[in-house]
This record gives sequence, C-alpha cells and structure tokens, in this order.
Amino acid sequence: MSHPPITTGSAEFKRINRAMVFGGFSTFALLYCVQPLMPLLARDFSLTPAQSSLALSVATAALAVSLLVSSVLSERHGRKPLMAGSMFAGGVLTLLAAFAHSYPQLLALRALLGLLLGGMPALAMAYLSEEIDGPSLGHSMGLYIGGSAFGGMAGRVLSSFISDFYDWRVAMGVMGVAGLYAAFEFNRSLPASRRFRQGQGGFAALFHGTIRHLRDEGLPWLFCLSFLLMGSFVSMYNYIGYRLLAPPYALRQSAVGALSVLYLLGIFSSVWAGKLADRLGRRNVLWLVMGVMLAGLLLTLAAPLAFVVVGMGLFTFGFFASHSVASSWVGRRARPPQALASALYLFFYYLGSSVVGWLAGILWAHGGWAGVVTLLGAILAAAVGVALRLRGLAPLAPLPAKPVSEAQ
Repeated sequence: MSHPPITTGSAEFKRINRAMVFGGFSTFALLYCVQPLMPLLARDFSLTPAQSSLALSVATAALAVSLLVSSVLSERHGRKPLMAGSMFAGGVLTLLAAFAHSYPQLLALRALLGLLLGGMPALAMAYLSEEIDGPSLGHSMGLYIGGSAFGGMAGRVLSSFISDFYDWRVAMGVMGVAGLYAAFEFNRSLPASRRFRQGQGGFAALFHGTIRHLRDEGLPWLFCLSFLLMGSFVSMYNYIGYRLLAPPYALRQSAVGALSVLYLLGIFSSVWAGKLADRLGRRNVLWLVMGVMLAGLLLTLAAPLAFVVVGMGLFTFGFFASHSVASSWVGRRARPPQALASALYLFFYYLGSSVVGWLAGILWAHGGWAGVVTLLGAILAAAVGVALRLRGLAPLAPLPAKPVSEAQ
C-alpha cells in the first residue's frame, strides 16, 4: 500500500521534526564539544594547535567514511534503526573519552565515535526526503539543520563553561550523558519509515550508486560546496579561540565558549533560508547567503572585539543558511539510491572539516589569523563561484509515474 508524503502541520510532521532536532543536536554536540577544549588538550598533552585539532579531525574523517557504509546498509535494513543505534553509540563513546589516559587513546575513541555516529546524518536527510512532501522539505530540513546548530552551540558552550570550572574530562562526561538522553528522545519520537523501499546493499551498490550520482550535472557541484563550506566553518571556530585567548583580548575559556551562542543565528537562518528557498528557488538564494558568510569572515580581520564578534555572527548566519539550502537541494535532485546521495554530500562535508581544519592550523602557525582568513577567503570565493554556476543548472525532469499495479 502506498502512503502519501507527510505535509506541514500534521501530527507526524511535528513528531519527525522533534526527533530530528534531537538528532541534529546529538550529532553536532558530540562531534564538536572538543573544539573549545583544544587549547586545554594542547596544554595537558603538550601539543601544537594543529596536533590538538586532530581530536576533531579524526572524528570527522572517520564519520565521512562511515556515512557511505551506513547509507548502503540502510538500503537493506531501514533508516530509523541505524540512526537510533548510532546516537546511542555516540553517547557511550563520549562518556568513555572522559576517562582516556593518553592523547592517542583519546584519538582512538574519537575515531570510533566518528565511525559509529555515521548512521545518523546522511540517513536523516534521506528519511526526510522520502517521508516529507516536496513543498515542505525545505522547512523540515531547515529544522534539522537548526537542531544541528543548537547542538553545536550547546556542545561548545557547555564544554567551555564546565572545563573552566572543573576540567575537560568532566565536560566530556556531561556531553556523553546528554547524548544518551537525546538518543532516547529521538527513538521515542521518530515514526517508523512508511515510504522506504528496500534497495540493494553491498559495495557493488555503493560503487554503482556513486557513479550514478557523480554523473548528474548538479550533484557533484553540491558535493564540492559541502567540502568548501564546512572546511571554512570548522576552521573559523577551531582557531578563533586561540586568537581570543591570547593578548590583546586575553578572554577566559568560558567567555570564548560563550561566543558559540552565535549558533542561535544559525538556528534561525537555516529555517529562514529553507522557507525562502522553497518560495524563491534554491538557485536564487544559495549564492546570496554564501556572500554573507564571506563578508563576515573578512570583518573578523578588524581589531576591535565587537567587529570580530559581529563578523563571526554573519559568518555563522551565512553558513547554516547555505548548508540548509544546499542539503535540501541534494534531497530534491537525487535519484535512487537517495541515502547514498545524502551520504556523499556529507562525506565531502566532513572531509572538508578534516582537511581544511588541519590545513588552517598550519596557516595559523605561520601567518596567524590573517593567514587563516587568507585561506578561508580563497575557499569561500571559489564556493560563491560554484553557487553562481549552479544558477544555470537545468531542473530534472519528473520521474515517470509507476503503473497502478506497481504503486500498490
């Protein structure tokens, strides 16, 4: 029996969005709670800034690989079980990381976290694309991205404040407990898939599906954007802390972490941009919000702290708006296997986090904040160019209707 897609305002729509807010929160909170802790890790384990950034980079690199495997597994075993299992595993591993005896042990736990957490992000995008009505998808995807923004904010703020008054181990333990609670609420709230159709699994399906998506005229460019956008975003928050902890600002650890409340702008902008894209078209919105991101980056070069904070706010606003529009565009454009298209988008997304985040550390060591901004400015200028190119992308023709006997 064929089920109609879920539309805005229905009880199922509200349940899905509640669950996805918890899912987005958990993924970003557990991944990025170590970001404000990097200076503390560098102090306790005698590390350089680039070495301390590995606590984040190994997790996001492992997650990038895991996304592809998870998408293939979900084609046979469904979306919800893998998503819920990934979230529970993430909470447990974050708790264990609080008891790491050495930095290599911490890195191993963070890498395992990335591997097991990969069942959540790509499958969430695929689940929404399958279950939500097309005109409502931008709104729903925006709420999921908003939950991600809230998770990133809460993870950074909580870990910063707790580590300022206790230490980074207590901060990691608290985040692990929060992740377990989010997993419980997600599993309780999310309806089982109704429109999921079992597909082929295995690495042959992964290979052929990847080739199919890479042959599309638009998807490879969207994958490229995810690499550039996330690489820039994570680099900003990786190294702005080092700048603000040092003279002439000399802020406390908790004060630097408190700047993550700027993620509230991301919660607003992701939902706002999703609705705007549903109304005006993604091709007309994407390049504009990315321009806001670039303007914010350049403003952080100013010396006054107020200018730096405003620049970070514009940068954060533009990033989450861009990510919301680009990710929903992948959901609308992808043909089966849809979960793999979402996974490829996020594969490049987290690969950008690992590669550019590490490379920016080298620029920081040699050129300070100006060196980081030079790298990120070049990356974002290229990203705006890709977005302008996508304005000329021809829409896909609708899929042919299935025969009545097949639809039933």
